[in-house]
Amino acid sequence: QVQLVESGGGLVQPGGSLRLSCAASGSIFSINTMGWYRQAPGKERELVAAITRGGNTNYADSVKGRFTISRDNARNTVYLQMNSLKPDDTAVYYCNADVLVRRDRYAMNYWGKGTLVTVSS
Repeated sequence: QVQLVESGGGLVQPGGSLRLSCAASGSIFSINTMGWYRQAPGKERELVAAITRGGNTNYADSVKGRFTISRDNARNTVYLQMNSLKPDDTAVYYCNADVLVRRDRYAMNYWGKGTLVTVSS
């Protein structure tokens, strides 16, 4: 099937930077939209940023100007560059992808297991 594996999370000071990566593997024909969501304790999961295969992007208002999403289609990988991090950015960050599965090309949605980002005070 398809698996999404996130990496790059960790502990960072306020004002610091991190870059998250998410690599998709498995029975992939192509990937349309890829995105990053996050969920903090006691809060609902929210969209952080998304990017289409052609490079169109969408950001949550809270991260505009600080975060940048990009992708490498040849490697089925999406990135999230996070700058000027704030304590409110602390959350588990999840990768999401709309995948056309190999052969039959039906659209399927997949989630990664998540990577923890902690911005210390």
